[in-house]
Amino acid sequence: MKVRLLSSAALILSATVIEVGGWSHLGLHPALADGLRYFVLSHALACALLAAGLWRLLPARYQQPWPWAPLLLFSLAFFIPVLGALGILLALMPALWFQRRRESKSWRAVSAPQLPFRPMTEQRSPLFNDGGLQDVLKLAPDPDQRLAALLATRRMTGQSAVPILKLALRDPVDDVRLLAYSMLDQQETRINERIEALLTRLTIAQGRQKAALHAALARWYWELAYLGLAQGSVLKHVLMQARDHVESALQISSNPELELLGARIALEQGLPQEARLFLRRAEQGGIAAEKLTPFRAEAAFLATEYAEVPGLLASLPSDVLRRPPFTDLARYWL
Repeated sequence: MKVRLLSSAALILSATVIEVGGWSHLGLHPALADGLRYFVLSHALACALLAAGLWRLLPARYQQPWPWAPLLLFSLAFFIPVLGALGILLALMPALWFQRRRESKSWRAVSAPQLPFRPMTEQRSPLFNDGGLQDVLKLAPDPDQRLAALLATRRMTGQSAVPILKLALRDPVDDVRLLAYSMLDQQETRINERIEALLTRLTIAQGRQKAALHAALARWYWELAYLGLAQGSVLKHVLMQARDHVESALQISSNPELELLGARIALEQGLPQEARLFLRRAEQGGIAAEKLTPFRAEAAFLATEYAEVPGLLASLPSDVLRRPPFTDLARYWL
């Protein structure tokens, strides 16, 4: 740094001496043409030395682009005799001498992060769920944020995503509604295509293969109802189809998992007695009673036998009661 200051000072001092010498020679020389020739040469040399000396003192960000930065200094000094060089010195030297010190920043500017569909770290608490996306759809003023919330549902389970997509169907912006409708339609179309393929295979199936196809059809029809993709009379038809296929599969071969599915379908239909019959056969087939207890409690509630509900819920393990949806149920009934 000191070497650069000394060399720059030497260049500026040399430029001053040469410039003064040029003016002196111009006044003393008898022939005007010879005096002008000598003055222009000495003036050009002085301007070049002055531009080089000042350019070396400039901060690095002002020394670019090369060679236009030093050429600008040279032009100002050369084409405006006396006043140009003097003006550059008066303008730059105080600024270079009293430079402002760059203060260290205590903060760092970052761009706004993209909307996540869930926390980066999940905590063991029933309070944390995907309801935050519903808040975005209801409250976010920016349509792009609401679209990002919809796209985030692609990595969620169907049961969690469908209520959010249905909420977006009431959005005031066309793009949001169309995207939500398209995503719902894709899920429903995928399930209907599988049902159609299974029905085609069912027409030529025999024996245990037929039972497996009935079971698969029952599960896919139940999926339409479980995800909320069917409503009203369509929901009743879907549930009836699911139950018919469950019973058809059970007539061919026993299956405790299908018995449990039949119980869930009957509960959705509002038929608690039929659900209890399915649950009894599921337990006889080997399904653990702990897995069946929540459905027995739901059947008791639908049958208006409310006194049985607290006892059934109390028989569940404590860690199960701390998970949704049993957290609210335990708080109310126990």
